[in-house]
Amino acid sequence: MFRLKTLSSVLALIALLAAPLANAAAIHDAGLFTNVLAANDDESTGLVDLGFTANINGTPYTKTYVNNNGNITFNQALGTYTPSAINDGEFGPIIAAFFADVDTRAAGSDPVRYGSAVIGGFNVFGVNYINVGVFGEQPIFNSFQMILTDRSDVAAGDFDIQFNYDNIVWEAGTASGAPSGGLGGASALVGYWTSATSNATLPGSLVNGALINGGPNALISNSLNSNVLGQYNFQVRNGAVIPPNGVPEPMSLALVGLALVAAGVASRRKQAA
Repeated sequence: MFRLKTLSSVLALIALLAAPLANAAAIHDAGLFTNVLAANDDESTGLVDLGFTANINGTPYTKTYVNNNGNITFNQALGTYTPSAINDGEFGPIIAAFFADVDTRAAGSDPVRYGSAVIGGFNVFGVNYINVGVFGEQPIFNSFQMILTDRSDVAAGDFDIQFNYDNIVWEAGTASGAPSGGLGGASALVGYWTSATSNATLPGSLVNGALINGGPNALISNSLNSNVLGQYNFQVRNGAVIPPNGVPEPMSLALVGLALVAAGVASRRKQAA
């Protein structure tokens, strides 16, 4: 009877701990990034200051382009709205928190915001894609964020990449083959390319239904190099991203493990529409 009660308690604990998985809250310090990319579809900023020097494959960058479609690039602005594999280096250095057809003209959508700031004593550059719509002007909204952190304390040019996700309910726009509703078509990609030998995409990229809330690789229900749901951390050292240990895993699995231990049982267009 004691074991049954213990197992019942374990199951109850698992259910309690798993409850927040549908509502990640990884986005942080969003109010620090206040520059606005006016409501648009497929546009970009000009070169903007990072606030520090980033070594990418031996090239020092102090500026970047913020692209409306969920990514930043360093050699040129990027208006491409339908994601594709980035391992061929077509776009040059690119860091993509959610490469897809963001459309901030939608009624109720917020614009993309960006800027440099200081967090925890480190210079950072952040981009907020919070409450952003999808082409064509559909009132459904994703919320995600990208933060680059200067780590010149480790070595000149070193920096960290962080992706944060609070809500992902659409994966593609109608111009990328998705029916109204933002699901299907050419789905979003999450990843980076810094060189031919330093590039990767997260599992579930370009796969219908994988990255959205409730999907098999749901961005809000997993993490990487972090114990915060919806947060993915990467280190860029000596110009290249250090390969992460393992792949993102659902936090629910970790919670199950903790619960079992606690019980003692030994994650174009567009011209025409």
